Formats: sequence, structure tokens, C-alpha cells
Amino acid sequence: MQNEKCPEIKMRLAILMTNTDESDFAQAHPKDGEKFTTLIQEQRPDWDCAVFSVKDGEFPVDIQEFDGALITGSPASVHDSDAWVAQLFELIRDMDRHAVPVFGACFGHQAIALALGGTVSPNPQGWVHGYARTDSVGDLPWCARPAQVGLYASHIEQVVELPEGAHVVSSGPDCMVGGYVKGRHIFTTQYHPEMTDSFIADLVEETEDYVGAEVTEAARASLKNTADRDVFGKQIIGFFEWATKH
Repeated sequence: MQNEKCPEIKMRLAILMTNTDESDFAQAHPKDGEKFTTLIQEQRPDWDCAVFSVKDGEFPVDIQEFDGALITGSPASVHDSDAWVAQLFELIRDMDRHAVPVFGACFGHQAIALALGGTVSPNPQGWVHGYARTDSVGDLPWCARPAQVGLYASHIEQVVELPEGAHVVSSGPDCMVGGYVKGRHIFTTQYHPEMTDSFIADLVEETEDYVGAEVTEAARASLKNTADRDVFGKQIIGFFEWATKH
């Protein structure tokens, strides 16, 4: 099935926004719902994306009314005891039971793993921040891809044990589980395909006091490289089209 071209199908996706940042910095930039909508519509302009601020308790009434879902990143931890995190985990388990196609990025990647029985722990090497070159592991059944893909990153926790039935499909610096697939309905990345070049540059400066000078300097230097946004955007689109077909 490698390289098979799926016919373009107009889809309706639910974007489950988990980003809890309400700072002045956040207000001055597009929210994650808008970022992911843009990423999707760069590839499929006619796809409909409905944004749900799950971090504020706003969830879809019936997730099965959608063709699939995306779970965004967040400065929150998947180990937080907030009610919305527990509700999101229940929704993830429901989507898994009903094989609803779902893509998770960063927090979303970790939340899916933890909700389905995996383990998320602090990265022993500390922050992965800025640009990261990730290695493709094995094949994706819905598309061909290069041996390496560059993506933007900002995380200090990572998946260290996968849920039953999942397998690694990408690996990055200090992050063995850079992305995984489970069945025909789950695809994830620890990284941030939605971030633009300008946004990650601003984020690196904004977070200097939080992550520290050494991490920030390394991140600045890494940004001489740019992410393969179009390449990974096609992977996400291909996943939803393939999952829907199968």
C-alpha cells in the first residue's frame, strides 16, 4: 500500500486545543487551533476544522460526528490533576475503542500514550528546544517519507513506554519515541509541525528565563535550520485520508 494515492475526501476534523498559555505572548500570536487549521488547509483548503478549547472544558458533544481529531501541544503536563485532563483521557480511550482517527502533537502525543497505558517521564537530558532532526523508523503505510525530517520542538517530558499495540515510527534527539502509530487510527509526533519559522524564533526568545540561557543559546543556533513543514503536513493529511479509507 506504500505510495498508494488516496482520492481527496473533504473531511471535518475536531481540533482539541490543550494549550493553557494565556500570557501576553500567547495573545500576540495565533492560538494552536488556528495554527493547526492553517497547517491542514495548506494541504486541503476545503477541509473543515472545528476548534474545541478542551483546556477550558469545551469538548465535542459526539466525537464520532467528526472524521477525525487532532490533539495539540501545551505547556501543561499530562500528569496534571486538572479535570479537563482526565476528561481528555476518557475521550482518547473512547476514540481508541471506536477507532476514530486521531493525530497527537507533543502534549497530544503524550496524552494518547498515557491514557492508553503507556508511560511519560521527564527527559533525563532536559529540554529539547528549537529545531530537531528526526529519524524516520520503518515505513508509514499511507505515504513515502524521507529518512530524516526536521521539526520544531519544545518539550521536557517524553513517552518512554508505548501503549500496547503501538510502535515507533520516528525518533529524535534524546527522544527515542519521537512518534508512534497504533492500529489504523492513531498517529503522533512529540514535535510541533504547526509552528512556523517566525513563531519558534519568538518562542525561543520568550522562554529564555524559563528554560535557561544554555538551552536558549542552543535553540537559537539550531534555528539556522528550518522545519520540513510541508513534508510533515502531507504525512498528517495522508494519515487521515488513509485511516478513513480503511
